Amino acid sequence: MEIIFFTIIGLAVGSFLNVVILRIPKNQSISFPASHCPKCKSKLKFYHNIPIISWILLGGKCAYCKEKISLQYPLVEFTTAMIFIITFFKSETLLQAGILSALFSALFALSMIDLKHKAVPDVISFPALFISFFARDFLSSFSDALLFAGGFTLLRMIVSWIIKKEAMGEADIIIAAIIGATLGVNLGLSAIYLGALIAIPAFLIVGKRGFHLPFIPFLTLGLFITWVFDKQILALLDKIYG
Repeated sequence: MEIIFFTIIGLAVGSFLNVVILRIPKNQSISFPASHCPKCKSKLKFYHNIPIISWILLGGKCAYCKEKISLQYPLVEFTTAMIFIITFFKSETLLQAGILSALFSALFALSMIDLKHKAVPDVISFPALFISFFARDFLSSFSDALLFAGGFTLLRMIVSWIIKKEAMGEADIIIAAIIGATLGVNLGLSAIYLGALIAIPAFLIVGKRGFHLPFIPFLTLGLFITWVFDKQILALLDKIYG
């Protein structure tokens, strides 16, 4: 029953994240006006907003004007539900599952906004940082967050000096702090390395086409993968440095 409850909550949170991803970058209220079609402005009924199911039953079109509904909506809802499910099975307690589900959901929303708008709203990033302090022991998480934030700040200064222009964004420092708080030093460094490793081919492919990719989605992915496979990664590190 608990996993069913977590899945339903995940779908509901995913539906809410769609509103956040759409409205926050435009400085719009996430509460008002109520959910409506962006084209015909018709107010949606409650049964038009059932995560994934409504999109399928409506054939991916508005119930009123038949305008196509972006595939982003069901994909975000499905991905958020999967985050909740994976976190539920991986966590040791329901409290930890709730905290980490909220954290990863916030980071997912940030990643989507960064990909679409090249922006990282403080209204999401700072609450996510605060939540990350409770991912482990508070004092350990807080001290590791400061360590990673300081390390990333120094790295940013050095790289900027070398290439003679601004390197990385201030938001990257916040995400680095979240990684440190959530994983600790060894796994945190592994998450950043993994994120960079995943980013390299994407940057090479997209860069040739003239597009700019933000780094935060890759840091987020590195964090989530490292958290899920923490024991395997620690075992690998032990073999390498043992």
